[in-house]
Amino acid sequence: MSTTAHSRIEALGVCLPAAVQTTPQLAALVPGLGDVDIEKITGITERRVYDPEPASGEDSFGMALAAARDALESSRYGAADLDIVISASITRFKDGDRFTFEPSFAAMLARELGARSAIHFDVSNACAGMMTGVWLLDRMIRSGAVRRGLVVSGEQATRVAQTAAREMTDSYDPQFASLSVGDSAAAVVLDVSTDAADRIHYIELMTCSEYSHLCMGMPSDRTPGISLYTDNKKMHDRDRLKLWPRFHGDFLAKRGRAFAGEEFDFVIQHQVGTRFIDYANQTAEAEFAAPMPTSLAVVERYGNTATTSHFLTLCEHLRAGSARPGAKYLLVPAASGVVTGALSATLTNVGV
Repeated sequence: MSTTAHSRIEALGVCLPAAVQTTPQLAALVPGLGDVDIEKITGITERRVYDPEPASGEDSFGMALAAARDALESSRYGAADLDIVISASITRFKDGDRFTFEPSFAAMLARELGARSAIHFDVSNACAGMMTGVWLLDRMIRSGAVRRGLVVSGEQATRVAQTAAREMTDSYDPQFASLSVGDSAAAVVLDVSTDAADRIHYIELMTCSEYSHLCMGMPSDRTPGISLYTDNKKMHDRDRLKLWPRFHGDFLAKRGRAFAGEEFDFVIQHQVGTRFIDYANQTAEAEFAAPMPTSLAVVERYGNTATTSHFLTLCEHLRAGSARPGAKYLLVPAASGVVTGALSATLTNVGV
């Protein structure tokens, strides 16, 4: 088996529902909250919301398929060129309201795309699922097991907001985080890097599954639908936020390097809320004893889009046309489990 030094991000694609729901519109559906200011707490002004009509194609599968096609339109590869398709959706709705476990989303997506010869599988790691898929694909490309592949996810996340709106009675309810989510899909094509100007330098992840109870998605036992229960105080406390800089700092120290020497131009945190992003960056700045790069965010417009948030933010940034070729990006996952880690990449010729 041949070995390859690095992979690269070759193309990105996204899918966003057309319907916009403002935070005041959402708040009006949650009478139990009284005058609690959701926008002030989360920093989210609006989010995209799926069309419930099956024909709209805005269930998890339909949005994932659209994002994958969007990525392939900007890629040098067609679906038939893909060696592997990895799906990372948490919400797995297809044909409207049908929650699907089998066959795998990846198998159905590969078939719909025409990736007939691609191997395929689903991966699940909460909001770090898409980052985990990229970690797996990076390792497979570097080992020479595959040449190129697609990681994709579609999230019909606002279903948990609908359940929370029916059931919440105050702002201390463990479903409060459900009011921060939005619907979207994202897809990324990876292939072999032959140029340092387009390269994933490293991607490292750590999952501590014993803490998975801090953020759980499951069927509600009170009303029909799915629910998300989050212990925000423990998920976002200072010790939790120190996990990333200490994990990342240890990784760099073992290689004789330091955070300041990485010279990142941009950082993309998981898009939980504006306060979380600010707090995560401030905590890291203190731990690294170094200034943080410019922080990119779309959470104000799209909310927390779960697995897709980093690649949605990156795609929006590159499509805005102001990205400097050769800029260096740091993507930092945060998810139930607890998950942390770092993806370092230089980007120059990404298809968007």
